Amino acid sequence: MKYSVKILFSLIVLLFASGLMFAQNNVIDEIVWVVGDEAILKSEVEEYRKEILMQNQRIEGDPYCFIPEQLAIRKLFLDQAKLDSITVQESQVTRSLEYMINEYIASVGSVERLEEYWGKSITAIREDMREQIREQQLIEGVQQKHFGNVQLTPSEIRKYYNSLPQDSLPFIPTTLEVQIITVEPEIPLEEIDRVKAQLRNFTEQITSGKNTFSTLALLHSEDPGSALRGGELGFMSRSTLSPEFANVAFALNDPQKVSNVVETEYGFHIIQLIERRNDMGNFRHILLKPKAPQVSLDTALIRLDSIRTGITAKKITFDDAATYLSADKDTRNNRGIMVNNTPRSPNAGTPRFALNELNQDIAKIAGEMAKGEVSEPFIMMNDKGREVAAVIKITDRNEGHRANINNDYQIIKQMAENAKQQKLVDEWLQDKIRKTYVRIDPQWQGCEYKYQDWLK
Repeated sequence: MKYSVKILFSLIVLLFASGLMFAQNNVIDEIVWVVGDEAILKSEVEEYRKEILMQNQRIEGDPYCFIPEQLAIRKLFLDQAKLDSITVQESQVTRSLEYMINEYIASVGSVERLEEYWGKSITAIREDMREQIREQQLIEGVQQKHFGNVQLTPSEIRKYYNSLPQDSLPFIPTTLEVQIITVEPEIPLEEIDRVKAQLRNFTEQITSGKNTFSTLALLHSEDPGSALRGGELGFMSRSTLSPEFANVAFALNDPQKVSNVVETEYGFHIIQLIERRNDMGNFRHILLKPKAPQVSLDTALIRLDSIRTGITAKKITFDDAATYLSADKDTRNNRGIMVNNTPRSPNAGTPRFALNELNQDIAKIAGEMAKGEVSEPFIMMNDKGREVAAVIKITDRNEGHRANINNDYQIIKQMAENAKQQKLVDEWLQDKIRKTYVRIDPQWQGCEYKYQDWLK
């Protein structure tokens, strides 16, 4: 769903930034707000305020006004979820939970550090987060039901655009559309054998007790995302892993055993089971990548230079060369056209890239190229972490500019829909507030709230 209106973002921030901090000790607490039959405690407000300070986030205005109002809004959404009989799937809650846990572990470096940060066990953290995620999904259900079908006509979008001051329009950075052809360098069999032998040696060290899997992963694994966590991947479903890896990993049933060497498009792995939960599994792995020698890289560049010569001499089109000669399986069925998969990017799902959304090696070359230009062959690190030879063509280039309805219709359309959603949210909340019993402690009433009628 696409909710960029401020109030909906605030709710999500509230749920995740402070959700783990809301568990209350068995002590007498001060009730500062009552919304319907739900109380808001002073300790909740204080813990959220401290969390915001810890994360160096900024709140406009008085936090003792902003925070209780956000908590109250959250309770109104949850009350509506009951009235609407909104339900959530526990399997989706579990998937979101494990994703968030993995993100937290990645941010602090280890499970132990996460436990130290929150002052509780990983089990307790999971349980606290589970309820917060369930509530978030209930709120999203309400949002989808009441505000999820905003559709504007082209005339409404143009009217919205014409109402905006020019200096309020977002600046659109330079975007490029890129085609690519790659050639993979040949890796000698001796190099592959060397990598496999090293992984088998690691297995012997682990099974003999000479070393632990996590220590060897920390020291040797070439997966930067998991090496610092001792090779731990976090809970994942079979579908999120490469098929070759998943087939072996989900066949493991003894956490003391180490898998045979497994080859995927990323390189060669050994795998260890940590824990299974239904269709989710948490595994450790050590990844090693065979290295292409310079002679193989040079040969790949020569091969690409020959292809480029054929393109510039018009003996073959770039489209055909990408389709029939490229090693890049993600683009060769699309005539070499790259698609932007950057999360939360306004260009996601399109062939448009801002320079900082491109592979760094490609961006260095593409940034200086003009529309229609074909690059010289170069070596790049692909998204699998392997060196390949590449040549690119810029099929379109839009220089940085203020958004306008002719070149950036989808962005203006999104802005107009967001504004409409915000209006609907504001109207709905204002009506909900008028119909809901609200009591605010007199010491907490001296605020300028975003929404009226809190004070009755």
